Amino acid sequence: MNHFKESCGVFGLYGHPDASKLTYLGLYALQHRGQESAGIVSYDGDKTYEYVNMGLVSEVFNEECLNRLKGYLAIGHVRYSTTGPSILRNVQPFLVHHLGKSFAIAHNGNLINAYALRKKLEEEGAIFQSTMDSEIIMHLWLKYLHLGLEEALLKALSQLKGAYSLLLMTDDTLIAARDPFGFRPLCLGRKGDTLFVASETCALDLVEAEYIRDIEPGEILFIDKNGLRSIKMPTDKHAYCVFELIYFSRPDSYIFGKNVYLFRKEQGHQLAKEAFIEGDFVMPLPDSGNYVALGYAEATKMPFEMGMIRNHYVGRTFIQPSSSMRGLSARIKLNPVKALLKGKRIIILEDSIVRGTTSRSRIKALREIGVKEIHLLISCPPHRFPCFYGIDFPSPGELIAASKSIEEIRDFLGLDSLHYLSLEGLLSIGIDPNKFCLACFTGDYPITPERSFSKRWLER
Repeated sequence: MNHFKESCGVFGLYGHPDASKLTYLGLYALQHRGQESAGIVSYDGDKTYEYVNMGLVSEVFNEECLNRLKGYLAIGHVRYSTTGPSILRNVQPFLVHHLGKSFAIAHNGNLINAYALRKKLEEEGAIFQSTMDSEIIMHLWLKYLHLGLEEALLKALSQLKGAYSLLLMTDDTLIAARDPFGFRPLCLGRKGDTLFVASETCALDLVEAEYIRDIEPGEILFIDKNGLRSIKMPTDKHAYCVFELIYFSRPDSYIFGKNVYLFRKEQGHQLAKEAFIEGDFVMPLPDSGNYVALGYAEATKMPFEMGMIRNHYVGRTFIQPSSSMRGLSARIKLNPVKALLKGKRIIILEDSIVRGTTSRSRIKALREIGVKEIHLLISCPPHRFPCFYGIDFPSPGELIAASKSIEEIRDFLGLDSLHYLSLEGLLSIGIDPNKFCLACFTGDYPITPERSFSKRWLER
């Protein structure tokens, strides 16, 4: 309800004559990670090819377009903008030509020292074509290229603060890199002689590649005609984004060593222990609440029903960049099954409440069709703090749990009861606080944002 804005998805491969077509399929599997724009850059051993545009993967590319993206090496990107507006010049992969070579980057994450880095680079004479923090990484990489490919990347990435899972491409080399905290997922796969890198394992499944392992936090992996080699940056502490498991990642993916589907069912089991409520049936708000609701129904032995039907031809509401479009999508997206719901005591499972406005309108609509009791269970603790690492969580003034108690939120939404999964309950199902970032719940940030960044963020 009133969902968060998604981060991005990246996919790349080395060693297949139809690299761009496989990248298209990989991006299709990652569409849930961003619906604003899509792009592919490919290389055929002689030339670099590029196509990027606004829209869904299926809208941006067609067979004719993919046939023009020749080569055995390609990287692709689907985007939701967390830094830089949603315009064509900010679409990735970002491609530049430098000293007779081509360099491309696809970035998932957010740099919290982007403002200071960009200012310094501009003072040194750098000219920027976009407003993305991803372009900063490119400028830094090329600045140190005289040191050699590997040393240049180490020098560039060591200056970054924040979250980044990267795919980079230069002539005949695919490079994957993950920040030392490992905020965002990135995995390696293989099919025959072809090597793949993707944000999620579901993309590997679609191209029938075998999952090998995750790219490690702090790892820079090089893939070329000689195979694999990697170098490591120092890393002291991991901080995997817990919301990748709770909401963002597809349920058929393995993220941070966990199967997302089964993890979400465990959230439902734990909620049943913490908040058992008698009702006529359990229902999710599709699709994010589906698997938690299955777990809750399984643990409580109550019937499971689909009381809301989703129109799958409408994108996720939080991805729509306009607030007016967000409201329109919310009304179109879900429709209640009136004959099922009228006169019933229902238990709704959902992953989050952000602003509360969409939730309130949906609860009101359920009351109007005659639902007798409405109990809402949330599969994580209240979100009280913004995220600076690539998920566009609202500022504290927009987060309803930052200013209201649970009782006040319940009354605002018009519920009979409201229950959040406790932090202790979340930790009990395999979330290690020493390995996961929980800052959106606790305010304990793994990396403190620079003042210039956080001030601009919080004043948006």
